[in-house]
Amino acid sequence: MQELSNVLEPMIRRIIREELVDFAQKNQDIFYLNPASELYKDLEDIAQRKVSQQIKLYSHQEVWDE
Repeated sequence: MQELSNVLEPMIRRIIREELVDFAQKNQDIFYLNPASELYKDLEDIAQRKVSQQIKLYSHQEVWDE
């Protein structure tokens, strides 16, 4: 049973990731993030640090090794 789990888990994660990316690309106007939320502030901070090159963002390939 553990073997099956070891095989299926990466496959399921990949499929879910692909479906989420597809959904996000097709429905760009659905997502709304409240500017007062902590997540919004964190994402804004990350974006600003990226512009000023104070942060290293990894590519999809580097993160997922695909």
